[in-house]
Amino acid sequence: MIPVNRPVLDGKESEYLQECISSGWISSEGPFVERFEKSFAERVDRKFAVAVTSGTAALDIAIEMLDLAPGDEVIMPAFTIISCVHQVVRRGAIPVLVDCEIDTWNMDTEQIESKISTRTKAILVVHIYGLPTNMAKVVEIANKYGLQIIEDSAEAHGLRINGRPCGSFGLASTFSFYPNKLITTGEGGMLVTDDEDIDRRARLLRNLCFGEPRYVHKNLGWNYRMTNMQAAVGVAQMERWDEFLQRKIAIGMRYSNRLSGVSELQLPVISTDIAQNVFWVFGVVLKNGMKSEEMRNKLSKSGVSSRAFFCPIHLQPALRRMGMFSKQEFPVSEWLWEYGLYLPSGVGTTDGEIDQSADALRACLAM
Repeated sequence: MIPVNRPVLDGKESEYLQECISSGWISSEGPFVERFEKSFAERVDRKFAVAVTSGTAALDIAIEMLDLAPGDEVIMPAFTIISCVHQVVRRGAIPVLVDCEIDTWNMDTEQIESKISTRTKAILVVHIYGLPTNMAKVVEIANKYGLQIIEDSAEAHGLRINGRPCGSFGLASTFSFYPNKLITTGEGGMLVTDDEDIDRRARLLRNLCFGEPRYVHKNLGWNYRMTNMQAAVGVAQMERWDEFLQRKIAIGMRYSNRLSGVSELQLPVISTDIAQNVFWVFGVVLKNGMKSEEMRNKLSKSGVSSRAFFCPIHLQPALRRMGMFSKQEFPVSEWLWEYGLYLPSGVGTTDGEIDQSADALRACLAM
């Protein structure tokens, strides 16, 4: 079975991990954490970076920076992972959803302004599958209405908008280091910002808001500390950022060439007027009426793993049980969920596996 993702860990990961073990620095207080933070901040043109346990943890902290009150509203895409809504809902605030563009699969920024009310506090942007949201439009709207921007760049390592790194916009930006990301630490995440106070508050929140004296806590936080061992892997991965990024683009282009002209598929956009696709994953949308689940079952029988696209936020049972999004429809997001899937496209995916996966998809379409 060709896995949907295979990370590459054959650089200095073992050497740096052994250094952690030999020195005894395996907790979050080890020196690799600061090295990883500094290296990552520089890569995305931010002043500060705070390493945490996951991309979700980074989002929780970033959204906490908005100081939301019950009834406040945060505009976000309907087509995204549920992590984006967790802390908004926990604060008693209201996620206000926007449908996505049919070609880039990113939030349709032309719909944002109509969603703004007197309770709107922020726009949460999520760059999807290797292409960016139109940040110029988002920034224009945010400035016009005095809104904050939180930028989820979990799927956008190395992605640039007119030369500017994703992760460099807004009050704070977040990243994930799950194994299917360009840079992985197994589990892990990063919050980046240019605001010194946000950096200070984020460090408190990830560390249970420890104060002085040590076990007296004036606020509630989380234990979201990244370990020195995770950060050691991250440092080794950062040394190969450019190599991995070029491999991702090469994978996407090989699939694009292999599947070009297949009328039953919508392929990813290779580039837009603001960005080149970095192909975090290689997604396709079925246009022959076959549902994603049926195709994924066929591919599995052919020895190829695949994954569904995101289930839209408004269809999530956990949120519907809370009485949210009743009768709301987001047709493009629903279409992508029903007919979209992505193929093996991790950094370690070989050319032979790409060709085999593409050929299997063609064969399944012909069945």
